Amino acid sequence: MTASIISPELRTFVRQRAGYRCEYCQTHERISGIAGEIDHIIPVKLGGETVLENLCLACSACNGRKWAKTEGIDNETGETVALYNPRQQSWNEHFAWDADGRYLIGLTPCGRATIDVLQMNHELIVTARSIWAQAGLHPL
Repeated sequence: MTASIISPELRTFVRQRAGYRCEYCQTHERISGIAGEIDHIIPVKLGGETVLENLCLACSACNGRKWAKTEGIDNETGETVALYNPRQQSWNEHFAWDADGRYLIGLTPCGRATIDVLQMNHELIVTARSIWAQAGLHPL
C-alpha cells in the first residue's frame, strides 16, 4: 500500500477549517506550540480516502494514539462503539470540559470510548491544560 499524498492546499484548508485546533481534544496549536497533523478519520488502510470529508486536524498525541482505530470500548456499557467523527458529529454532543477545564468528560458512549482510546485525559496533557487554564488560554 502506498502512502496517501495530501496536497499543501488541502492541508491548509483542513487546518483553517479546524481553527488550528485538534478536532478530537481541542488543543490549539497556539498554546501547544506544535502544528497539528492531518488525520484520515477512516484510515487509508481501512479504505478511507484522501478527501475533505475524511480529513481532520489532530494533535500529534491524538493522531498517534488513534492510528488506524475506528472503534473503542465504552467503559460504562462495555460495548464496542465507533470513535468520534468530527465530520459527521458535533463535538459538544459527545464531550464537555470539567469545571476546571482540565479533564474531558465523555457524554455519550462514543465520547467515552474516544477519550479512552486517544487517552485524552493522560496525566501530561491534564497538567498542561491546568497551566493553560490558569493563564486563561484554555478551554477556548
